[in-house]
Amino acid sequence: MPTDCPNEKTNLARCNCSYEPCSRKGRCCECIHYHLQHNELPACCFPDSIERSYDRSFRRFVQLHSRD
Repeated sequence: MPTDCPNEKTNLARCNCSYEPCSRKGRCCECIHYHLQHNELPACCFPDSIERSYDRSFRRFVQLHSRD
């Protein structure tokens, strides 16, 4: 998978991932691919308070949005 991303700096400014050793920060395509392979969504799909729990499951995403 390519490691260079022309949008990496812009993406990093928007990324709310709190997992510090993450090698995919700023590389959204790699991030989405990784998380979908693990049956979860990336950090940017969740508010910071939920993201920090590292529960990035589809179930949690639906719970979050079913209250609307």
